[in-house]
Amino acid sequence: MNVTEMQAGTREWIGLAVLALPALLVSIDLSVMILALPLIGADLGADSAQQLWIIDIYGFMLAGFLITMGSLGDRIGRRKLLLIGGATFVMASIMAAFSQSAEMLIVARALLGIAGATVSPSTLALISNMFRSHKQRSLAIGIWLTCSMGGMALGPVVGGIMLDHFWWGSAFLLGVPVMLLLLVVGPILLPEYRHPESGRLDLTSVALSLGAILPVIYGLKEIAKYGLQMVPALLILVGVVLGTLFVLRQRRHTSPLLDLRLFASPGFSAALGGIFGITLTGATMLFIAQHLQFVQGMSPLQAGLYMLPGVIASMAGMLLSPLIARRIRPARLIGIGLLISTTGCFLLTQVGVESGLTFLVLGYICFNIGSAPFPSLSSDLIIGSAPPEKAGSAASMLQTSGEFAFALGIAVFGSIGTIVYRNQVANSIPADLPASAEQASRDSLAGATAIAEGLSEQAGKTLLIGARDAFTGGMHAVAAACGVIMLAVFILVVTRFRHLRPIGETQSNQSGSIPVVAPGAAKQSS
Repeated sequence: MNVTEMQAGTREWIGLAVLALPALLVSIDLSVMILALPLIGADLGADSAQQLWIIDIYGFMLAGFLITMGSLGDRIGRRKLLLIGGATFVMASIMAAFSQSAEMLIVARALLGIAGATVSPSTLALISNMFRSHKQRSLAIGIWLTCSMGGMALGPVVGGIMLDHFWWGSAFLLGVPVMLLLLVVGPILLPEYRHPESGRLDLTSVALSLGAILPVIYGLKEIAKYGLQMVPALLILVGVVLGTLFVLRQRRHTSPLLDLRLFASPGFSAALGGIFGITLTGATMLFIAQHLQFVQGMSPLQAGLYMLPGVIASMAGMLLSPLIARRIRPARLIGIGLLISTTGCFLLTQVGVESGLTFLVLGYICFNIGSAPFPSLSSDLIIGSAPPEKAGSAASMLQTSGEFAFALGIAVFGSIGTIVYRNQVANSIPADLPASAEQASRDSLAGATAIAEGLSEQAGKTLLIGARDAFTGGMHAVAAACGVIMLAVFILVVTRFRHLRPIGETQSNQSGSIPVVAPGAAKQSS
């Protein structure tokens, strides 16, 4: 196939817009959810445990079903699965918006998570089918990622405005019109792709994958919230055991749910590992948001506006990276970016309680723009290194890896921040506090802030200053650890990707893909 034949036309680019808009709206919906939670708790009478489940159940279901749905799309058709997921997302969103109880909302959020697992890998896999030119595919994935990040940037702003004028259920209805647009024009603009020679879905493998992923994600989140405890640790162990059984079954199965041969590609393995490392540092965003709200005393909307430049920098980096990588080697571009990101981590260690907002904003900009090239380019490396009939599985592995990394990052860096906070805040807690108040002050800055309000002016001020200093110290430790990880990923990139030429210089797969099946083994139709 020559380059001219591989070029995507107007239909494909319009189809990309149809795929990118849901990513924008869904990510807005997710970030608005955090702002809406206090209103939901008050209206539905949700206790603290139910509020945690309202937030967490989406991520559990998303992570648990990504591998299954990615493989299912390769079998039954990616467009078909995308449309099924879109329809489910619409129904679950309406159910969530008009929920009459916390339990009803939790069920709706679980369905939204399963629908999200259906939509995401199908979208990335379809992009790889629609844009066969390496240059165009990199740009298309960059646009899709930019829209996804754009939603996170706009979420606090849009959410703050909407929740001031409408009821909390409106947050769930944001994505409904766009998903309906997808259902109407998707069958016209998007190609269908499936692998007819793949066998039936192995339900035992599905059960093992869920049994491996869900306990590990749940255990990591519990450890992040409450520290190392016996039950979460045992759940992680159970997940590891079931994960081992899952891998052994995939090696023996003639039509595996997860094709382990994908890991034979050096580019696939290195890109997946690098993305895991970068996503691991995503917990930094949570510390910055909490610093702005609890240390600087900002509202969620104000905090979102201060974080907006950093997220816009990330969007710009993801959009421009595929274009820049046409002129310089990807390893050089990604490596320079990671060094900029490391510089951002250093700037974040200079943020103070009474000063340092300039360091915080500049540090967050550097952190985000520097880490943007790798996700933008490695998505293409990961999906492009897989045979066409395995693109769905490759996309699901990319996103499952991201879910694991983000959960692990919250657990690990949350623990680091908590350890530093507890060690430093101890000297600021008044000696005559009741045990429960002392424990609340030790647990978190939010707890210390609440306790300080009930103390005398001098004692409350001492506790509050000490707690803010301690939290900022924890953020410094997390930023430093993230900088070390960025340098480790930098070493991985410059050693494993140094042979890659600028995007589009050759038509061969530069990332070391596994062999593509012979012509006729996969079926593609409009």
